[in-house]
Amino acid sequence: MASKENIVKIPLKWRIKAWWEGYDLDDIKERLSQGEDINEADLNKPKEEPEPIADAPEALVWDDKRLETAQLIWGEGYCGPGGPEYVTNMSKLLGMSSKMSVAVIGAGLGGPSRVLTNEFGAWITGYEQSEMLAKKGMDISTKEGLESKAPILHFDPSADEQFERTFDRAYSKEALYIVEDKSKLLKSVFENLKDGGLFLINDYMLSGVDALNNKDVQKWLRLEPSQPFPIPVDIMEKLLTDCGFLLRVNEDITDTYIDMIAQSWMGADKVIQSLADQDEDNSDMIQRMIKEAEYWMLRSKTMKDGHVKAWRFLAYKPSEIK
Repeated sequence: MASKENIVKIPLKWRIKAWWEGYDLDDIKERLSQGEDINEADLNKPKEEPEPIADAPEALVWDDKRLETAQLIWGEGYCGPGGPEYVTNMSKLLGMSSKMSVAVIGAGLGGPSRVLTNEFGAWITGYEQSEMLAKKGMDISTKEGLESKAPILHFDPSADEQFERTFDRAYSKEALYIVEDKSKLLKSVFENLKDGGLFLINDYMLSGVDALNNKDVQKWLRLEPSQPFPIPVDIMEKLLTDCGFLLRVNEDITDTYIDMIAQSWMGADKVIQSLADQDEDNSDMIQRMIKEAEYWMLRSKTMKDGHVKAWRFLAYKPSEIK
């Protein structure tokens, strides 16, 4: 018969919190096996000061310098893979028109939102969890005269009311993996999406819960500017269908993301060399680009090794039967 220590399970949310803070999971598991009642406050107050973790980097926060670096790599208005051409081609799955309203979750600096309104004429509202990115994104939309057709707003995914109106389509771009209560946000999207509406999701998923044991995955999680809560694909499937969505597309797009990262950083070598050849001292910018490159190469490695997946869902909200 298995002992209590062998069968004790550590909730996924606690695992991520523990790794983010650098605490010892074995210590948490032992405390649970002894019948101790551990809550989230306890995770922030371990019994003993944890030993420093080797190679435990600090999070790469968003600031003006990092935004400048990111846009040199990904293009103006973008903080990661998937530029205008990719967003346009992928969004054809949504079948948008100029009469539609669209919610973009994880709007970042607003690049995808502005592409959607320029290409399809749709009325876009971008929702971004980072206050800084939302403000910078809104500044760009205003500069381009799109403050009414593609505004970028800050939102709190844990709030009771995330959206101020209903919409015909929704698109989430690598946003859900940093949302702790995914079920709450997905239900809110479902409730605000009009009957017959479509919800397109591109996100980072775990290949399974065991992926959290991988050192590269743990390092990647610590580098994220916002605390991430990635989950396995099958759990996301269940969250979506539990809301009432029907899944029309459910596919692994990891190879596409690996290729986009590689292609963008191939061009970065030339940018770094150009900065190095200039008379002025660009050492700070070069170091920032190298640091950013290491971050993306690490994420790419977790995908190549099969621990992290880039995944696409196209969810449909069926019309009510009357």
